[in-house]
Amino acid sequence: MEEKKFVQLKKDEYYIREFVKKEFGKGKISFIKIEYTPVGEKIIIATSRPGFIIGKRGERINEITDILRRKFKLENPHLEILEITKPEFDAQNIADEIALSLERFGSLKFKVVAYRMLERIIRAGALGVEIRLSGKLPSERAKSWRFANGYLKKTGDTVKIVNKAEARANLLLGTIGIKVSILPPDVEIHDRITITPENIARVELNKQAVQVIEEKPKKPRKKKVKASILESENKNNKSTSQSAREAK
Repeated sequence: MEEKKFVQLKKDEYYIREFVKKEFGKGKISFIKIEYTPVGEKIIIATSRPGFIIGKRGERINEITDILRRKFKLENPHLEILEITKPEFDAQNIADEIALSLERFGSLKFKVVAYRMLERIIRAGALGVEIRLSGKLPSERAKSWRFANGYLKKTGDTVKIVNKAEARANLLLGTIGIKVSILPPDVEIHDRITITPENIARVELNKQAVQVIEEKPKKPRKKKVKASILESENKNNKSTSQSAREAK
């Protein structure tokens, strides 16, 4: 019974997220988080356009709250707006913008849309970005196009710091899948090396120490006389001594 309740709870949360996104439209909401408190249900809506979500004097918020209470039978839903200050680093926002641009201008200008978005993200200061478009672009056969720039984590535990999102663009030829991965500049990377004046001073000291060691005068090595040469000299000395004795 507990498993069924948990599954039903997750299904209700999914339907609530899809309903709220559909009500406000594509490209307006980044993500929706639902928290349960003793007072009631708190629904956090992250968006880069808080004025559009709230409406005049909070009319849209009150309308959505009433619909959630009646349709999904929530006791006391409370909507909270979380403003995204840097939409260029939000993968869901970028993916939705690309989808809207493709639906507006068509699939023939997909390269222009992708490169402009790529340049915009990199200029904002992102460490890396990757955009993947899959579908009938531009021919009748489905293809996959990749647009990337900068540094991006692919494997390991540090993949969690990469902001990823997906979106779909509905065109006349079919549906175009969009995947966006962004590495923001303020994330902590374990293998990242920062160059500071202290590090530069240490490197210079190491270089000077190596130069001093290399410039030291080397002692001349004594030449080793081979044993064969010594034996031949001894034999010559013996033969000369014997000849001298015979002459006497």
